[in-house]
Amino acid sequence: MSFIRKAGMWIAVMALAFSGFSLTTVANAAGSQEVTRGEFVAAVVEALAFELGDGSTSEFTDVDEKLAPIVEAAQLHGLVKGATSTEFKPNEKLTREHAFLIASRAVKTDEVYPVDLLDRFNDKSDFKTEEPEELAKSVGLDLLRGYEDGSAKPQQIVTKGQVKKIIERLLAVANAAPEIEEPSKDSVALRILGTSDLHTNFVNYDYYQDKPTNEFGLAKTALLIDEARAENPNNLLFDNGDLIQGTPLGGYKVNVDPLEKGELHPALAALQALDFDASTLGNHEFNYGLDYLDVVLEEAPFPILNANVYDATTGENRYTPYVIMEQEVVDGNGAAHKLNVGVIGVVAPGIMRWDRSHLEGKVTAEDAADTVEKFVPEMKEAGADIIVVLSHSGMGDEIHTKGEDDVVYQISQIEGIDAILTGHNHSVFPGDYADLKNVDSENGTVNGTPVVMPGKFGSHLGVMDLVLEKDGENWNVISGKGSLREIDTESDKASEKVIEAVKEAHEGTIEYVRSPVGKTTSAITSYFSLVKDDPSIQIVTNAQKWYVEEQVKGTEFENIPVLSSGAPFKAGGRNGANYYTDIPTGEIAIKNVADLYVYDNTVSALVMTGADVKEWLEMSAGQFNQIDPKSTEQQDLINAEFRTYNFDVIDGVTYEIDVTQPAKYDYAGETINEDANRIVNLQYEGKEIDPEQKFLIVTNNYRASSNFPGVRNATDKIEYAYENREAIMDYMIAEETIDPSADGNWKFVPVEGDVNVVFETSAKAQEFLPKDSGIEFVGPTKDGFANFSLQFK
Repeated sequence: MSFIRKAGMWIAVMALAFSGFSLTTVANAAGSQEVTRGEFVAAVVEALAFELGDGSTSEFTDVDEKLAPIVEAAQLHGLVKGATSTEFKPNEKLTREHAFLIASRAVKTDEVYPVDLLDRFNDKSDFKTEEPEELAKSVGLDLLRGYEDGSAKPQQIVTKGQVKKIIERLLAVANAAPEIEEPSKDSVALRILGTSDLHTNFVNYDYYQDKPTNEFGLAKTALLIDEARAENPNNLLFDNGDLIQGTPLGGYKVNVDPLEKGELHPALAALQALDFDASTLGNHEFNYGLDYLDVVLEEAPFPILNANVYDATTGENRYTPYVIMEQEVVDGNGAAHKLNVGVIGVVAPGIMRWDRSHLEGKVTAEDAADTVEKFVPEMKEAGADIIVVLSHSGMGDEIHTKGEDDVVYQISQIEGIDAILTGHNHSVFPGDYADLKNVDSENGTVNGTPVVMPGKFGSHLGVMDLVLEKDGENWNVISGKGSLREIDTESDKASEKVIEAVKEAHEGTIEYVRSPVGKTTSAITSYFSLVKDDPSIQIVTNAQKWYVEEQVKGTEFENIPVLSSGAPFKAGGRNGANYYTDIPTGEIAIKNVADLYVYDNTVSALVMTGADVKEWLEMSAGQFNQIDPKSTEQQDLINAEFRTYNFDVIDGVTYEIDVTQPAKYDYAGETINEDANRIVNLQYEGKEIDPEQKFLIVTNNYRASSNFPGVRNATDKIEYAYENREAIMDYMIAEETIDPSADGNWKFVPVEGDVNVVFETSAKAQEFLPKDSGIEFVGPTKDGFANFSLQFK
């Protein structure tokens, strides 16, 4: 781990002179013990001994001449962003959440900390930050510890005493930073860089939102690549697959402007522009069939590898399994050497399930870990000094089941493997998987082998640094570590080389996403999706059911009844009063699909019983507070602690929700009322559901892999590796005209008595009040929201 960077060099800014830091700035502040934003930032800048300028670059209009140089320094070091583009609000009271965010930003580290570190706090629902990763980092660095009662109290105002403790911890973290070991003069420092799961996100552009973004894109990652290469000229750059599918650009090159024989696919053009040395096949490379993939690979300007996919007829490798790359490297004395780097690629065998229609009878896929182990001796015999694995396979765990998809853990145990670039899970390592045995998150190793998993869509660059020494004719890796570098999401800077390489396809895709995929006979909104069966969910569940019913034809699942689950992803809450689906009547463009389905999930289906369906719905019913039918006081219907994306509606059955009963599960899925029964009159095909009957329920990979009640009892799972958004788009194209009306398969149980129940949604919802729904406008609340009343008929 490395810490605070200044003037391009790693330095110890936490000098001993500050070990007894007196918080001069804060202590001298008169009045309340509560601390303001200005006071805290001044204290941190003083503690870190940041060099001050004259404050002339600060654009904040509410910062005086005395504070301006301090705020300017804090901005330059990435500690603060300001309340708005022109206001810093120095006199605003500082919350604990904001204080720990500022402290965390002061620590520059390649290590990535999982967001679930925040789960340790029993009041995690009180966090309001849009930077949960940064706040999780403050936990991982031991800056944010919480209280004895398990709370973090993130919205509590910080006191002067707390500021002293926060800065003491910050100093302790920085003083604990290890020194960077320099290799000996006779050794060679080899840097291996990697990307994975780019999914056609080359330009920093969100095709679904139809606007530029700084959140992802190879054009952003390229800046990190240039920087990492400049630091060590002995380097290689690899990609780990899932290149040609993922955004509308992938579909555009299949359906609108089909790739022609002899044409370089834009995915490969983007990588060529950055001089990638090799890539491997990801599971999504097979989505468009083998013939299309052959055309893509035919013009590849660098090796694209795979060792575990075999021709079903001949039994021979379908693709090039590995290469031995002769790399010239220079040691610390400046002497040049030849290094033979063996590179092998493998993919998750699940391709045979996910793309069965394209692959069955044509190819087979063997266990990825076994395949790597089989080829290591051959690669050594062919002259490989070191071996790098490009594994489009998830991390997995300590237990190896033959043919499973996630086996990087097992590959890391194979003798002769020196480094692994992985992906597929869209996770990050170092960062995730810290709970596995023999995982060193500090040094980025698994079972002693350097491993990197660089997120998705170009969000991170994987960096593995190996130190090699020569023993006679052999090279030995004497040390190695893996780390990640995250793209700068605040800057608009991007690589013009990448943008220019895919310009034609990019511009064509933009025109494509603006084209209609169908029509809707009325507006589609989600303003009332938490209180009534809603068209914005119905379209999703219809599309998912349509997709899976086609996929299961001719399989063992064909005769199992298909149900479909969907949730109101865009339903206001902490995302604001504008965060709702709002598609006007008329043409629906491809980009509008993101308004219906905002996440990059893939379709999954679960085999479960009628009893499991009920438990799933009992969990979903936790969205509502318990209503007292005897009270005439105003009662809020919506449980603010419950995330709206967990309010799953299951279509294909009918049911009612009795909100006068207590919830069975809390927002985390823990049982709080064992005997509660909010779900009543649950029926399938007009009859009470059979608790033993099997159903195939369509959902997404996020829900299918969760510990959701009901879901966790599933006896079988089918993963289609096809995005839910793509299924929705395909459905709309097939249907042409959509009637956005819900089938009313769920409703509330009528409540007797003069209850006064309200719920909050966008004030704009007044324009879309459903007729005869029992919903009436009450009045505005705040920030664009309004209260509406609901009569339980």
